[in-house]
Parts: sequence; structure tokens; C-alpha cells
Amino acid sequence: MLLGACSHDTHDTAPWHLADVSGHLPDLRFSLTADNGQPVTGESFRGHTTFVYFGYTHCPDVCPETMARLMEVLSKLGPDAQNVKILFVSVDPARDTPKALHAYVDAFDAQHAIGLTGTDGQIESLARRYRVAYQADKPAPDGSYEVTHSSAVYVFDARGHARLLATATDAPDLIATDVRRVIDETRDETR
Repeated sequence: MLLGACSHDTHDTAPWHLADVSGHLPDLRFSLTADNGQPVTGESFRGHTTFVYFGYTHCPDVCPETMARLMEVLSKLGPDAQNVKILFVSVDPARDTPKALHAYVDAFDAQHAIGLTGTDGQIESLARRYRVAYQADKPAPDGSYEVTHSSAVYVFDARGHARLLATATDAPDLIATDVRRVIDETRDETR
């Protein structure tokens, strides 16, 4: 007589496509100003899978490309996109007022994207918390400048735990696959 092997859910043991940072980065915790001018904290996003991206509105290439990729990820998530928020944290608070951030993120997605700013100290503290590097270049004669910054996207689950890190080389399909898995796991744990 043959005995059948116990089946197991490969969903739980399958490797991630993105970098798994579970247990390696702190929970989503901050106190900043949203693009509507109101104070906001990490707790405000409990119940949503949250993408956190550090950038700035005057960025000529990386930030708009990243935001466009995140919009593609949302479209691939279909109905699960309703569970996602994108937090665009400015590394250029001198120029990125709430009004400027609001116009910037709304150009991509007014429903899911929220711009965040704060004092230099608040931004520096949050960047250190998640190991984000950034530095403003020397201003040109006309006063313009660029800010060199990390370009990874952090993915937090609905409980605010850091789960994944996406880079510019990660395809939107793979990001969407892993994010859907995070959404499903969180949904399963809250039932």
C-alpha cells in the first residue's frame, strides 16, 4: 500500500522575486506632513500594503520612471490595487512643499499616491531609519540643483512590517506577483 505525501502550500515556501527584508528593517513609523498639508504618521497607513519611495519632484529621470513603474504595478494588481498606497517621501524638503508634492503625485495617481515632506531633520531621521542615502549637489549659477538619492522602493505589509525591497531592475510583473502575495498573506492573517 502506498501512502500519499502530505501536501503543502508552495505559496508560503516559494522564493521571493524581490529582496526579502522581513525582520531586517524597522516597521513603518514616521511623523511627517502629507501633500494636503496635514500631519500624517506611519499608523495612518495600517490596513494598506504600502510602497515607500524617497525622491524629489525636480528629479529629471529616476523618480518619474520609478513612479511610472509603480503605476504599472498597480495596473497589474487589478482589484488588489485598492489595498495599496504609495508614499513619495521628499529628499528635497526645501523645494518640495506640500502643494508641489500634491501636484507631482496627482500627475501619476491621485487615489494611491501621497507626497510626504517635513523638516530636514525629520527627513534625515527617516532616511537613516531605512538606510536611504541622499545628497544635494552644489547649486548651479541659476540656483537649480539635483539630489543624488537611493532609488529602491520599500514594501510594507498592512501591519506596517517591512517585507520587500524592489530595485530599478525588478520588472513590474515580478513586483506585482510579490506584492499580491504580501496582500494575500496579510489578508489571510487577519481572517
